[in-house]
Amino acid sequence: MPSAPVAAAIAPPADIPAAPAAWRGRLRAVAMPLGFFLLLLGFWEAYVRITGIPAVILPGPLTIGRTLGEIYPILLQHAVPTTLEAAGGFLISCVVGVAIAVLLCYSKLWREAVYPNLVLIQVIPKIALAPLFVLWFGLGSESRLAFSVFISIFPVIISTYAGLTHVDPNLLRLCRTFRAREWQVFLSVRLPSALPFMFSGMKVAVTLAIIGVVIGEFITSQRGLGYLIVNTSARADTPVALAAVAMLCAAGLLLYGIVAFLQSLVNERYGREPIR
Repeated sequence: MPSAPVAAAIAPPADIPAAPAAWRGRLRAVAMPLGFFLLLLGFWEAYVRITGIPAVILPGPLTIGRTLGEIYPILLQHAVPTTLEAAGGFLISCVVGVAIAVLLCYSKLWREAVYPNLVLIQVIPKIALAPLFVLWFGLGSESRLAFSVFISIFPVIISTYAGLTHVDPNLLRLCRTFRAREWQVFLSVRLPSALPFMFSGMKVAVTLAIIGVVIGEFITSQRGLGYLIVNTSARADTPVALAAVAMLCAAGLLLYGIVAFLQSLVNERYGREPIR
């Protein structure tokens, strides 16, 4: 029987079981929502078959899946402009939103003059303004891009501003003790502290950016998933319309996944836990 020092030397490290536990946690995080989603699809399909609802009213998931496979090239052709315009609107909202949040953080005059107006604009029903964006920016992609920015920029501003202002006061006092310049405080303290808040706002903004583009396509467009949904719904082609909705969900998940992946890289760089 080995002595205690020898047994301690040959014993596996204490942190080895943490790896399987981490993988089980990740697998559970994927399996639970996926299983619930498949369960909902099963109830949906069973309800359609039992009640005999016509496909023109409510097709089942299997019918939608077959339709998606049959017209996949057409759906992909319409998904590309919708996804690109949503990504463009999201990127613009991130750049402009972060810049406005920085001004709100460092300028009392800007904060007192602009912040209440931002809240006022946020409570306006934005869908009611969509036709005006067509009037202001024309019938092309500019109006959809502008409306996408308009509808998605607010979460970026508010989240980033909250992160820039909710900083540990001890860190700020330490920076003043060492006579750090303001830009050094921003890069070393405020920005790293704001990153989890910023990405939380970006996750909301990326979904709103897609909504903004689709609303614009409802009003004026000859291509895009929003246009396809309106066109097929007017012809009572419900399976195609819902297949377009499924493709729209896939595009949204793609953009959301990119943001979540970038957040994971930032968390590894700064060693921070994401805000759920």
